[in-house]
Formats: sequence, structure tokens, C-alpha cells
Amino acid sequence: MIRGLYSAASGLISQQRRHDTVTNNIANIETAGYKQNTTALRSFNEMLLQMTGVESNERKTIGTWTGAVFAEESLTYHSQGDVIQTNNANDFAIISNILVDGLNFEQSGKAISQDGEVVFQPQAYFTVQNGAGEMRYSRGGQFSVDSQGNLITNNGARVLATNNQPIVLPAGVSINDLTLTADRRLVTSNGEDTGIQLLISQIDNPNGLVREGDGNFKLVAGNAEAIVDTAQVEVRQGYIERSNVDMAQASVDLMAAARAYEANQKIVQYFDQTLQKTANEIGRVQ
Repeated sequence: MIRGLYSAASGLISQQRRHDTVTNNIANIETAGYKQNTTALRSFNEMLLQMTGVESNERKTIGTWTGAVFAEESLTYHSQGDVIQTNNANDFAIISNILVDGLNFEQSGKAISQDGEVVFQPQAYFTVQNGAGEMRYSRGGQFSVDSQGNLITNNGARVLATNNQPIVLPAGVSINDLTLTADRRLVTSNGEDTGIQLLISQIDNPNGLVREGDGNFKLVAGNAEAIVDTAQVEVRQGYIERSNVDMAQASVDLMAAARAYEANQKIVQYFDQTLQKTANEIGRVQ
């Protein structure tokens, strides 16, 4: 009986986390460059059940049993979001479709190699520097210029150029006076090159990125390389990339998590009532 109570309680916790993940996706549906999360559920390791007798040689194997489920991790979908035009010179959007020979990627960004291995599509990111001077990666392209002329993201991270240094606009030059070229250089309205080129990094395995908040990702596994090719990766000025959250699917997932939570809650209540009756009635001394 207690095993069933533990299983239902673990289901409550897992579905709560799943619900929180989906609601966070819905809350960020209008956040530029946001990448949706999904919660991966898995069971605890199986245990071997045996029917025991008086002697050890009388034990008979019944089978395996999994006692509980838990939310193992949150996975991020790094697929391309829709791009919309804002006509704001501060807005930049990445449009990437990096191909790998011999692989046909699905819309979710996955492909199966000839060896049966799951391969994820490489993705492109703006390269930024946080307040601690550490390199981070982002798809949020709503930039602005601070009082020192630094090009920064909406959370204050400084945007990096191809020389791995923060971008500082020339004195007296506004971002509205600059135009982004096809090779990601910033030029003035009269065509003069400022010497600034946006650093766009390619992450071969986007699952090596860990979300830190504020739209920034930290690379913990794999390498990042500067992208030179403009055929598969384009950066547009005056556009933003919308989140890749599927609102219809998010609504379905939200309802499914709520129903599963309710079902586990009823099971917990059932076990509670049964244990209460066992303690108060069956075990009563007459």
C-alpha cells in the first residue's frame, strides 16, 4: 500500500514540474528569441520483487517493479522561430538553416544518422558577454545602446564583435545611422565601414547549452565557432525572431499535466483514507 502512495506522490511532483514548464513557455510566447522547454519524465530504476518464505531457497521471483517517476531534466527545443518585421534599427534576427551532409533534419531539429544515432541540427547564436565577463549565447536580438556606446541586449549583456570584444559604436553615431550588411558588418548611411562585424557563433550540438535566464545560454559541452558563411545563416536588421513555442501544443500539454496531477491527487487521497481507516477501525482494541 505504501508503495502505491509513494508512486502517486512522485507523480504529483513530476506533473507539477511539467505544468510549471508549460506555463513558463506560455508566459514567454511573446519573448523575442525564446526557445521552449519540455520536461522529460522517467521512472526510477526497476527493483526485483520476490516472494519470500521461511528458507531462502523457497523464494520465488515475482517480477520487476518501478516505484516512482520523476522529472529528469528540462530539454530545450532550439528550432528556428518565426521572423517578423519591426522596422526598428535596434532589432536583429537570426535566420539559420545549417545543413549537415547525409542528414535530413525534422522540424524539431533532429535527424537519424545511418548508424542509428540521433543528431541535432547545429544552430547559430548572437555572442554576448555577461556582467562577469563570461561569454554567453542568445537568440534575443532586441538590442540597445547604453550611455558608453556599448551595444547591449535587453538584459544588459554586451554584444560581441568578431574580434571577441564588446561592440562600441563610434562617437556621435546612433544605431539608427547604421545598416547591417549581408556579411554582418555595420556601415554608416553613406556606406562607410565602421570596422564592426557581428560575431555569430555556431553550436554544433545545441544540447550542450544550459539556459541561464534572461535569454542567455552557457555552453557546457562542445565547441562554438564563428560563422563566416552567409548562405545558411542570415542576420536581418529591423526584424525579431519570435519564440518557437507552439501555443496549441502548449495548451494540450497544460491540460494533460493538470488532469494527470488530479488523478494522482485522488490516489493519494484514497490511500490516506484507507490508512486512516486501518489505524482507527481495524486496529482498534475492543
